[in-house]
Amino acid sequence: MAESERRAGTSEEVAPPLQQSFMIPKKEINMVSDMAKWKRSQAYADYMGFILTLNEGVRGKKLTCEYKVSEEAEKLVATVIPKHLADAAPEVAVYLKESVGNSTRIDYGTGHEAAFAAFLCCLCKIGVLRVDDQMAIVFKVFNRYLEVMRKLQKTYRMEPAGSQGVWGLDDFQFLPFIWGSSQLIDHPNLEPRHFVDEKVVNENHKDFMFLECILFITEMKTGPFAEHSNQLWNISAVPSWSKVNQGLIRMYKAECLEKFPVIQHFKFGSLLPIQPVTS
Repeated sequence: MAESERRAGTSEEVAPPLQQSFMIPKKEINMVSDMAKWKRSQAYADYMGFILTLNEGVRGKKLTCEYKVSEEAEKLVATVIPKHLADAAPEVAVYLKESVGNSTRIDYGTGHEAAFAAFLCCLCKIGVLRVDDQMAIVFKVFNRYLEVMRKLQKTYRMEPAGSQGVWGLDDFQFLPFIWGSSQLIDHPNLEPRHFVDEKVVNENHKDFMFLECILFITEMKTGPFAEHSNQLWNISAVPSWSKVNQGLIRMYKAECLEKFPVIQHFKFGSLLPIQPVTS
């Protein structure tokens, strides 16, 4: 992992100075040629570092395991951001608003999912969420977000934003497959080939995010799994969860973070700046 990615994952190391001037995030990627700015940016390094840090934090852990939840959790739910960080609220809130789909197109996809991850990343950067919250961030907060979005998808039949059909991993989500495969690394019984087994999914989905995703797909789509989710069917042939996890991280960068139609909507501020990484 690059040093810039490594240091981005913990709030203690990347928390901004107390005198930081916050700003309303705005779009900076207006044409395909701007994508180079994004890949060199502090925002990209911090975002990817956050994703990878959480990936390690949930490695080998079940959704139902014991994990620390901040003592400030109730206040966090009630007010999101403590009073002494009130100036950060308008900046951070932009990412939350962007995370639930587009109100005009009534669509939802990995760009909206990335906005929610960016929202959580910002909360880490200002110190509201901390290093020992890693499992709670994924298992409690992000997993609850998935539940809400699945309900919205079912209720409003939201269009998938940028779907690749059977050749894409999933119409709506990507991160739960990354973090979910990390959960399953070194599992004594469950191998990648097992996630296409309906019985295995039904018995284990409450413990593993990856299997919860598979269950939702099978509820929403009809026909043979190999036909409606060809990419996932191919992944089931990979020999280990570690290789699945590594491959999904590469795929996420290539299919989501390096695609102009996705990143053109990403917004940059003081917490996730467009400026290049400084060594």
